[in-house]
Amino acid sequence: MRTKSGERTMTSLQQIELVCPVCDNHFNSRAVVSTNSFGGKRTDFHERAAGTQPLPYLVHTCDGCGFTGAERDFSEDSDVTPWLREQVLTVLTPTLSNRTALTGSEKYEAAAKVADWQGGDARHVADLLLRAAWCCVDEDDHEAERYYRRLAARRFEESLDSYEGVAADERAVLTYLVGELWRRVGDTRQAHAWFDRVEGEVGDVIAQKWVLDSARQQKTAPREWFG
Repeated sequence: MRTKSGERTMTSLQQIELVCPVCDNHFNSRAVVSTNSFGGKRTDFHERAAGTQPLPYLVHTCDGCGFTGAERDFSEDSDVTPWLREQVLTVLTPTLSNRTALTGSEKYEAAAKVADWQGGDARHVADLLLRAAWCCVDEDDHEAERYYRRLAARRFEESLDSYEGVAADERAVLTYLVGELWRRVGDTRQAHAWFDRVEGEVGDVIAQKWVLDSARQQKTAPREWFG
């Protein structure tokens, strides 16, 4: 993204005030105003920004109880059931003990748990877990990165198994992504099996040729970045 003067836009943040729908706590958090993708895109679709990485600031954690979600999840009409409140207070609140702030990966893990408790679909939960893995790249936590990739892969698989969770024109891309996640954690057998399934999921050979090419590339001569 460039400004009218032609200068590149770096990631910029602003402080916002949120009200927790679980415990009514008022707290401040930092949110993304603008960002960029000048850092390139990895072959697991992780877009990198030049400068500050925006991912940790796209979700927010209540410092009173640990409820975590996107800014919209803190609106007055947020769906908070007694079951959700109980889970947050029992599971997430204790994680805040003696902590000043959660890491980006911890925030996304918490958001994934909340989404699960709210009955969110497997695709959404998988997206949050994948973002947790992406945050681990900057946190230099390779073990946690592999852990979240495995969890994300399994939930993406779950969404593909229930045809309602993935649109027909997205199935090939998601199948490729599952293969790439298994490749990145070192499970070559599963990675190749999923890459081989991509062709059978392609609906438009011309429009989705890049997906086929990417699956073949990652199976035979894998690379870390697109382009």
